[in-house]
Amino acid sequence: MPNERLRDVLLRNGLKLEDLADATAVDRKTVERWITKGRIPYPRHRHTIAALVREPENYLWPDAVPPERKAEIGGSEVVKIYPHRHSAPYELWSRLIDQAENRLEILVYSATFLTYDPSLIKRLRQKAHQEVKIRIMVGDPGSREVTRRSIEEGIGKTTLAAKVRSALTFYRALADEPGIEIRCHTATLYNSIYRFDDEMLVNTHVYGLMAAHAPLLHLRRLTGGDLFETYAESFGAVWSTAKPPKWP
Repeated sequence: MPNERLRDVLLRNGLKLEDLADATAVDRKTVERWITKGRIPYPRHRHTIAALVREPENYLWPDAVPPERKAEIGGSEVVKIYPHRHSAPYELWSRLIDQAENRLEILVYSATFLTYDPSLIKRLRQKAHQEVKIRIMVGDPGSREVTRRSIEEGIGKTTLAAKVRSALTFYRALADEPGIEIRCHTATLYNSIYRFDDEMLVNTHVYGLMAAHAPLLHLRRLTGGDLFETYAESFGAVWSTAKPPKWP
C-alpha cells in the first residue's frame, strides 16, 4: 500500500525524491519504494526523514514502532500533570503562546479564562503575521452538546452557551485576519485541547466539575510516541466537522 502520508509531507515541504535520497544517503529508487510500495525505512532513515519534514515518526509509519515501545515513549511525553487547570501558572500559557512558531490550535467549549487577557488578540494577530497557523474552535452555543455540558457542570442550562457567545464576541476581532480560522463545533468533548507546535495542554473533562477544576496534562511530542498524536488526531477529527460561526 502506498505511503500517502509520506508523499503528502514531501509535497507540502516542497521536497523531491532526490532531496530525500540525499538526506538519507540512499538511491532514488529506494525512496520511491518507500512511497509507492509503503516500504518502511531503517530506523536511522526514519529519524532523518521525520526531522526533515517535522512530522512524528509514528505518523509517517504507524506500524514501524512496536506497541510496547510506543507505550514507553508515550509516558515520557507527559511533562507534568496539574490536579486542576487553575493551578497551572498563567506564565506557562503565556510562554507557550509566545514560543509557537508554526501552529497554535485551540479546541474548547468556551475557555473564557483566555479572554481575560486583553493582550491576547494583539498577540494572536502578531503570530498570524509571523505565519503561525492558528485554528480556534469553540462550541456551537445553540447546540445540544453545549446545553448538556452546561447542565453537567452544574451551572444551569444556559450559562455555558452565554460563555461561548462571550468568547465569540472576543474572537470576532480576528475573524478576517489572514492565517487565523475560527469555527464552531457540535462535538461531545472529553478534553479541551490547546496545541502550541510540539507542546500541548490537555484539560480533561470531569462530570459535575467545571473545566477549571479538572486536571491538566502538559505534553511534549516525541518521535515514536502515541500520546501527543492521539490528541492531535482528535483535534483534526473535530475540525473536519466544525463550521464557521454565526457571529453575535
